[in-house]
Amino acid sequence: MSAMVWLPTGIAFNEYFYSLKYVAGRSMQPTLNPDDSSWQDIVLFDHFTVNWLQKYERGDIVALKSPHEGKLIVKRIVALPGDTIKTLPPYPDAEVHIPEGHAWVEGDEPFRSEDSNYFGPIPLGLVQSKLSVIVWPLNRTGPILLPGDPNRPKPKTGPAWRRERDEVDRQTRRQARVTEALNSPRL
Repeated sequence: MSAMVWLPTGIAFNEYFYSLKYVAGRSMQPTLNPDDSSWQDIVLFDHFTVNWLQKYERGDIVALKSPHEGKLIVKRIVALPGDTIKTLPPYPDAEVHIPEGHAWVEGDEPFRSEDSNYFGPIPLGLVQSKLSVIVWPLNRTGPILLPGDPNRPKPKTGPAWRRERDEVDRQTRRQARVTEALNSPRL
């Protein structure tokens, strides 16, 4: 009987606040599912920030409904309403001004990502949650931080150091393609 009482609470919590899901695919490598991990990442999906606070920032990794297939995809927000972005192939226009209520999303691995460079700016209404913490595998447990974030651990040598340097370079090149709106409020 007690399960029947708590079941709706659990479903509501999972739908409107937080849920755990595994992330499949390689479009967000090396941030998620790096090649040197034999496990798929299990991540905490934060629905509350998106559904209730409607708070978005450049650099957030979000789960959204694909505008083409309707399946759930994971991408990084690169540009917000009012920003202008220099696109990558195969997008037909060299630059795009992001309209109100939209965002530009991209995967961290551009050669394996179907993102806004394919389908253009996405309505923010397609965003379902923000990915906030990796909970599995244990050696990668912790908050998902932008490359170069001072709180992010800094490897000193080896493949991890090279991967971190490459991620910082990728983030710097991505930021250089975005002209932020001067008066845009933080979403």
